[in-house]
Amino acid sequence: MSARYVIDPAPQATLAVAGSDQLFPVRRIWCVGRNYVEHIREMGQDEREPPFFFAKPADAVVPDGATVPYPPLTKDMHHEVELVVALKGGGRNIRTEDALSLVYGYAVGIDLTRRDLQIASRKIQRPWEIGKAFDASAPCGALKPVSEIGHPSKGRITLACNGTLRQDGDLEQMIWNVPEVISKLSEMVALAPGDIIMTGTPAGVAATVAGDTLECAVEGVGTLTVKIGAPLA
Repeated sequence: MSARYVIDPAPQATLAVAGSDQLFPVRRIWCVGRNYVEHIREMGQDEREPPFFFAKPADAVVPDGATVPYPPLTKDMHHEVELVVALKGGGRNIRTEDALSLVYGYAVGIDLTRRDLQIASRKIQRPWEIGKAFDASAPCGALKPVSEIGHPSKGRITLACNGTLRQDGDLEQMIWNVPEVISKLSEMVALAPGDIIMTGTPAGVAATVAGDTLECAVEGVGTLTVKIGAPLA
């Protein structure tokens, strides 16, 4: 530890890079709310509004194959499978036509949500963090670099729980596509290398409990499997 730090700095959060021993350092996690029409309908919200964003801490990332402890304070944790975008560049007010040049790669992720706490906060117009930004709430698979897979704009996105398919959509169902999401977010904050964006979930979100195995896939991008473990003592 450097003598300049009064406590040990936190370890750097990272994502694996598929097919290599390289790591992608995670700076921030941004999430897009309600970006698939069928999910908006199942949540009872309007279908065409400007994209909105919320954040999770970088250390909410957990890798493929991990066990995620069931979090405290909730009896209704939901799974939301998502395409994850990892940025190698950034800036403010990024033009849509320039946005994809800033992407390093893509992965499969799950936005785990304490739905009961999220809804309770929303009803009294308080921030969502208690429902979204908890420990181990952002499982992510290995990144596939753009140099290998290009920029997927369509392809099946799925999540199965204990072998039963629950979420089954297509990337082309996104209301706001990846370059639009990057552009809109950059109007609000300065993006930077290491930022990752979880781009919204298709319909079929549902509760998950201790003992469940969640298996996710995005066609042409990769897979992600995590197990929901018992609550921490």
